[in-house]
Amino acid sequence: MAAIQSRSNRSGILTRQQAGARYELEARRFLERKGLRFIDANVHSRGGEIDLIMKHGSVIVFVEVRYRRSNHFGDAAASITRRKQQKLLHTASYWLAQTSGSFDTVDCRFDVLAFTGNEIEWLTNAFTADV
Repeated sequence: MAAIQSRSNRSGILTRQQAGARYELEARRFLERKGLRFIDANVHSRGGEIDLIMKHGSVIVFVEVRYRRSNHFGDAAASITRRKQQKLLHTASYWLAQTSGSFDTVDCRFDVLAFTGNEIEWLTNAFTADV
């Protein structure tokens, strides 16, 4: 389990879930400052989860948030495997179907917001439904 220093916790260590929530909130705030509008968070379907769903103009943006303390084993963006992409696509398709949409009828994209140490990298249109 990755430990992240925090002042809000008696032991000074955040759990994995707390760290995830922290970086998802930081990602949401970052994207809102860039002009995106929040729609939903932590959307689950069988076998997958989407961290954030935002809107950029008329485009629905499915956002995967990643964090790594350092790039010693590769940066955070490098951790988005083909399998992870497939899970994101499946969950996005599920969410779109719940809102009467599909990849054919809704303009959407998949972004990654990667935190590596103190660096933030925003990869717009990081992958497509053609994966």
